[in-house]
Amino acid sequence: MKAIVYTKYGPPDVLQLKEIEKPTPKDNGVLVKVHAASVNKADLYLLRGPFLLRLMGAGLLKPKRKILGTDIAGRVEAVGRNVKQFQPGDEVFGGGRGGFAEYTCAREDRLALKPTNITFEEAAAVPIAAVTVLQGLRKGHVQPGQKVLINGASGGVGTFAVQIAKSFGAEVTAVCSTGKLDMVRSIGADHVIDYTQEDFTKSGQRYDLIIAANGYHSILDYRHALSPKGICVTTGGSMAQIFQAMLLGPLISLTGSKKMGSMGIAKLNQKDLVLVKELLEAGKVVPVIERRYPLSQVAEALRYLEEGHAQGKVVITMEHSDKT
Repeated sequence: MKAIVYTKYGPPDVLQLKEIEKPTPKDNGVLVKVHAASVNKADLYLLRGPFLLRLMGAGLLKPKRKILGTDIAGRVEAVGRNVKQFQPGDEVFGGGRGGFAEYTCAREDRLALKPTNITFEEAAAVPIAAVTVLQGLRKGHVQPGQKVLINGASGGVGTFAVQIAKSFGAEVTAVCSTGKLDMVRSIGADHVIDYTQEDFTKSGQRYDLIIAANGYHSILDYRHALSPKGICVTTGGSMAQIFQAMLLGPLISLTGSKKMGSMGIAKLNQKDLVLVKELLEAGKVVPVIERRYPLSQVAEALRYLEEGHAQGKVVITMEHSDKT
């Protein structure tokens, strides 16, 4: 099978298209014929291999995991002997291990049946971004009628945040750049703020929940924009923003009624995938895809993602990908 492989850390240029052996599923694993995958910032992080990541077990001098990609959608090719929920031919989506390949293996509990009303490409755009949002909103204790602000509303995570928050009955304000205002309105945002023209942290408006999916604000800026018992959950943005939320958020939360913190790494699981599947099938959430690249151009897809201007998700398609 064909796969995008990297044997050393570095920029997207180190990625190579190679012919390798098809993997074999473990007892609780599922072999998936991948029809589409999507790229995430986590792929860039693993590719660059910062020293802390290497110390955490990714491989000190070279990566242990040779194929990037987690978000996948495709058809079940084979199952391990302990797998009960899936059988060959099932259309699935979720988290694989090495999704930038024609075939990959995934744990049974990290997959769900693909929604019947969307394509493989749309399904591949969903897992990490949508589950991150779901878990972030859960951490923020979102409630119907609350005022929720999404900073970075036009990105891969942000577009899901707008829609899922709306599905929970929130009044959503979306923050993005000028050229993306119409798009975030089209997916359900009640109010939009062009960050090139207005700083929401200085507007005087207060929010019950802020999801910081992108941006460069300090954690104190976010705190200023919260209502008296508001919560801010950071799911992305600059490294400074993320580290501030992780290190200072718990301390700030102890000093008053406002709560600050980081979402951390999303934990892909079948229960949350099924919940997202229901939202997709109900038409309450529609994946936003800006660009599609073939498997051979994963490096180009990652370069584009790294520029930080993607509107929605960037998807990788396979030559054998079905259109329905």
